[in-house]
Amino acid sequence: MELIADQLRTYPIMALFLCLGLGYGVGKFRVGKFELGGIAGTLLVAVFVGQIGGINLSTDVQNVFFSLFIFMVGYNGGPQFFAALNRTALTKLLAAFMMTLWGLFFVIAVATWAGLDKGLAAGLAAGGLTQSAIIGTAGNAIDLLGLASEEAEKLKTNIAVGYSVTYIFGSIGPILAVSVIPIIMRWDLRQEAIKLAQKLSGGGRSLEEGEFLPMNRFDARAYRVQSGAAVLGQSVTEIEGGYDSDVLVEKLLRDGAPLDPTPDTVIAEGDIIVVSGLVGALSKFEASAGKEVGEYPPALTVVEERRNVVITNRKLTGKTLGELREALTADQRRGVHVSKITRMGHDIPVLQDTQIHAGDEVSIVGHKDDLNRVSKLAGYVPPSASVTNFIALGIGVAVGYLVGEISFVIAGTKVALGSGLGCLVTGLIIGYLRIRRPKIGGINRGAADFLQSFGLAVFVGVVGLNAGQPALQAIQEYGIILLLLGVVVTLMPMIVQFPINYFALRIRNPVEACAVVTGSRSGNPGFATLLEKAGNSTPTPAFTMTYAVANIFLTLWGPLVVAFVP
Repeated sequence: MELIADQLRTYPIMALFLCLGLGYGVGKFRVGKFELGGIAGTLLVAVFVGQIGGINLSTDVQNVFFSLFIFMVGYNGGPQFFAALNRTALTKLLAAFMMTLWGLFFVIAVATWAGLDKGLAAGLAAGGLTQSAIIGTAGNAIDLLGLASEEAEKLKTNIAVGYSVTYIFGSIGPILAVSVIPIIMRWDLRQEAIKLAQKLSGGGRSLEEGEFLPMNRFDARAYRVQSGAAVLGQSVTEIEGGYDSDVLVEKLLRDGAPLDPTPDTVIAEGDIIVVSGLVGALSKFEASAGKEVGEYPPALTVVEERRNVVITNRKLTGKTLGELREALTADQRRGVHVSKITRMGHDIPVLQDTQIHAGDEVSIVGHKDDLNRVSKLAGYVPPSASVTNFIALGIGVAVGYLVGEISFVIAGTKVALGSGLGCLVTGLIIGYLRIRRPKIGGINRGAADFLQSFGLAVFVGVVGLNAGQPALQAIQEYGIILLLLGVVVTLMPMIVQFPINYFALRIRNPVEACAVVTGSRSGNPGFATLLEKAGNSTPTPAFTMTYAVANIFLTLWGPLVVAFVP
């Protein structure tokens, strides 16, 4: 064991990556529906490994990776955050903001009452409100207090202590909320989700890993035109016009020879006609076409393209799919269909009443020329997996450090934004500008998600390792009181805010009401539980909107906790 300890002291980077690997392994263990998660697992393992002593990592490593993480929080959440700043979303925006405000209030209140220091209070906020970014922003604020280095390090160690003790119940709290609220309100979430899906014109069960939907919105089929068929003698233009361009005539086989149809081509008896379009329209078309053909020559093979488009056109944002359909002519819509909508990494139901937001990534299918036309109208095609705009990344983080120098006085204490909040602000701005000006700041979504996750994992790993033996001593001293205070901080904002949401803000739909609670609490485990109870993806739009708002404001509260706690 001593040999291993010596190796870890000699090569602290090895210790860091060991903590990452073991931490994410620990984070995958489940107890019922609860899963600790990789970030909390990494911190706990790092604190444990740090008991060896003598494993010291430069705070520069910590600062670099936290800057990357917090910049990406702003970058990824920017479009959705600013999308929430409109009249239709005002009540949900207000609900999310008020929930975070209650969280700040209860943290300061119970920390002051219990006599916690600034570090433990910040850790209580980070864990009890499940916002890991507070560890960094509060740590930056402590660095700016002008304390002796030993005292500052003790406070930052206590942040890790507070977080590790309170995070577990902080994650369980929203799970309890979405389980208890429906019982108190006598809601059947599954039935309410079905009703909401029907109201939105569709919806389906949320899929587990490995599952897929064999039925698609879009399909292609071949029919042999028989005597008496309604399409017999009609031109291609007449057929497509009869279905408002929801059906597209792709190919034709006449007397065994392939024929490329033109708008004026007239359908004859015995023709094999290949059409593509929405399944609902195809089922109607079948009655007028003839007998479906199961097998047909390779000459009739239809090749379509699937393309992701990020929505930036202001004329489209805020409108539902149904409204867009009515606004566009048949020629504009011809040959292009929406197959999937992704918002902040979550799939949104593709329904007539689904509202489009700036920054949504919409998957469309059709022919290349048609897709080119619609892509230019709607927004831009996101960069490929190998493309990241390092100009935006580098300048954004650098300017973030400059913004972090801005300071002001709160309660007699000088408080600076710090590099963390500075990078958050520049991330928000660049993320927003990317939607308005596609050529600015294009960072691949996968790369952005990786930098956000990896940056936070490395940051908490360094915090845990550097905390070392004092962390265990603090846990032994404050563990029980911190755990109980964490329960208060986790539950009270939800207990206070839910009636306000329901009675004052009139967020009455059961599915949306629960989604707003979990999103406003930045509660991913609670959201996963809600999806399971709902059985479809109808909670997703309300969750993503409030989650983005809560993420930003909870991160901002870190320095305020440091400023207001004595």
